[in-house]
This record gives sequence, structure tokens and C-alpha cells, in this order.
Amino acid sequence: MDERKKKIGFKLVFFSVALLPAFQVLFIIGCNSNYLIRMPFLFAISGICVLLLIGLLYGVKIFVKNRYSNKRRLKKWIKVVLSVLMSFYILGCVGLVTLLYGPNEKFKTWLITTAMQTKNHQYLCRWFYNDETIKQIMDNNYVIESGESTDASQINKEETQNYNEYEKQLLIHEKGELYKAITFEVNGAKAYLAAVFDPSKVKLEVTKQIGVLGEYVTEMMRRNNAIIGINAGGFVDLGYNAGEFPTGITIKNGEIITNDTYGKSVGGIVGFTYDDILVLLKDTTAEEALKLGVRDAVTWGPFLIVNGVPSQVSGNGGFGGGARTAIGQRKDGTVLLLVVDSNASRTNGAGMEDLVEIMQRYGAYNATNLDGGTSSVMDFRRDIAISEFNADCHDYFSSYACHVNDPIDALRIHRTRYISDAWIVVE
Repeated sequence: MDERKKKIGFKLVFFSVALLPAFQVLFIIGCNSNYLIRMPFLFAISGICVLLLIGLLYGVKIFVKNRYSNKRRLKKWIKVVLSVLMSFYILGCVGLVTLLYGPNEKFKTWLITTAMQTKNHQYLCRWFYNDETIKQIMDNNYVIESGESTDASQINKEETQNYNEYEKQLLIHEKGELYKAITFEVNGAKAYLAAVFDPSKVKLEVTKQIGVLGEYVTEMMRRNNAIIGINAGGFVDLGYNAGEFPTGITIKNGEIITNDTYGKSVGGIVGFTYDDILVLLKDTTAEEALKLGVRDAVTWGPFLIVNGVPSQVSGNGGFGGGARTAIGQRKDGTVLLLVVDSNASRTNGAGMEDLVEIMQRYGAYNATNLDGGTSSVMDFRRDIAISEFNADCHDYFSSYACHVNDPIDALRIHRTRYISDAWIVVE
């Protein structure tokens, strides 16, 4: 009988210690959000926690009262392994709860602001936080735009000679050169910035199958014999990572391609006029944009700089940190194309305040954030990518162009993805 009690006590202690931390984590998550764990399940988890606690106490009581004899004790190495594994397990549970709900809100802010700016992955923060918490974080991290649209008359396209130390590195070039590109780091992530000296060479290309399937930027470049390409506006994935439907208004060669509601409080139309001036337009319809002479346009934001006035960024701007794409134009007409990488966990990269600072550093008079995250990509024609960036193109799917940055998709694989439109630079 004593031997049987010993076994029961050991099993109660073992299984209670093994299961109680996990169920306690689930209980804490359920108390902070009902998205992952609904109320009926929370009650069930609460009951299980109570039963496990009772079982643990009862098992300890039996265990203490009926100690194992020396010959029945576990081998020392087995006890050490079990102790180490159990310690890591318990520390992991405690660490997760502390990370999610501890006094340091840095991780909470990063997770909420990063997830809420996506269309398909908002559940990543709703699993752990209720709507009130999410609203509070988002209310503390935002971008205040100037509210103005671009004054196109301020872009004079006259070459500037008074360069600061940063501009000298990027903008001093040989006569007749179409572009110059540099790399640098932002918060530990690699950034790529290209200056296109002839803005008339910057065009918009869209997927051939709007509403059906997106395309790789390299394919859009190939069709136009382009030398540079970056992702442009936002889009909706009607299928899995299909990238087939642009968000908001899309205009190509003066023709309205899409004319949908944008649905965001920041940003607006991002386009080039027939005078090759980058315009950022607030509260403007597609028809009004055409009357203003817009030839190519997408819809996204937030606007970073309008008429030389930078947007005000509170916290991280409500976008977290991560891979980013931006476009800007200097008063001399030079177009700036920027892509910043991130890592697989989206824990480094650029925030909105970083994009504003970079664009100001290189003299942008107008600049805006474009779609980012898994969409961020900068592609060059294959020969340029290899010779100027030492890009690894040997096993890439395109024989025409390849990316020089390191895009990472939703599956954390180092590869680009289908998108609906791209800004390309033609020769």
C-alpha cells in the first residue's frame, strides 16, 4: 500500500509541476484578451489550475510522508536532466508572461504597433491584448502629418551644389549618370538608398492580372527594361500572398486602374505628374488627381515630409520597427528611393522617425512611406546587382534582375513576394 501511495504522490507532483505553469500562462493570457481564449475556456482553464494546485499539494504531502528508499531513487544524471529541463520550462513560462505583461512596455508597444499595421496578422497582438490595451498603445504612437498637399511649384529641378556631408556621398556624380546608390545601417539593419537624377525615368508598373494575381518586381522590371525597382503602394491579399489588388487609387499613364476607398487616416495619393514632380495629395479623388496632371500614382502613407515640413512622430509612429520602403524628391528634382531591411522576427529595421530623419538628411522636400514589411524590396538589373552590390543572383528565379536587399516573407524565408505595383526606373 505504501509503495502504491509513493507512485501516486510522485505522479501527482510530476504532472502538476509539468502542467501548472502552462495553464497559468493560458489563464493570464485569457485575463488580458478574449481573442485567443474565450470566456468559457477561461473558466475551464481556471478550474484545471485549481485542480492541478490541489494535486500538487496533495502529491507533495504523500511524497513527504512516504519517502522513497535509497534503492528506488532516480539515478543522479536523470534527476539532473529533469531538473534542468523543468527549470528552463518554468523560466520560459515566467519569461513569456513578463515579456507580454511586465512593467517594461517596450515589447508590448512593438508587438501591437507592428501587428496592427498589417492586414492579415493583427491576430498576433489580439491574441494577447484586449481592444482597450491596443487602443491605448496606438493612441500613444502615431504620426501627425502637416495635412497639406505638395506645392509642385517649389520643385525647380535646378542642380544644387551646396551639399551636406551626407548629400555629397550620394549626389555627386558624373554628368549623364542616371542614378547613384549607397548602403548604410539603420538600427542594426542594412539600408539601400538610390538617387535617380532624371525624375522622368521613374514610372509605375502594375501586375498584368489586377484582382487575380500579383507579380514579382523583377518581372515588372523585365517587361519595361528597367534598371531599378521598388515596391510601391499597399494591396489586399484576396488569396494567400497573392498581392493582386491595390489599395485605394491607382493611376498608370493617366488612366485610373483602381478607384477604391483608402480607409486610413494617414497618407493619401502618392504620384508623379507629367512634369515629373512627386506629389503627395490629401483627400483627393482620382478624377481630381488627373486634373492636377498626375500621370502615375498609388495610395499609401503616412506622408513623411510635405513642402519641406516633416511630420511629427509620437513614440514609434504606430508602425513599430521593421522593413520599410520610402520615396522622396529633392527640390532639384532628384528622386530618392529607400529600402531598409529587417530580420525574421521584425525586431530591427526602421520606424517612421527613422524614415523622416533619413529623408531630411538627404534633402527630400517631399517624401512618404510606402508599403513595408514582407513587401519591401529593392531590385536592380542583374548585371548591376552583381557588379555594384555583389548580390547573390545565381539561384534567383529571374534571369533579368534580382534584389540587392534581403526580403523575408511571412514564412520567414529569405525571398520576395507577389505585389500589385512597383516604382521602376527605366533607361
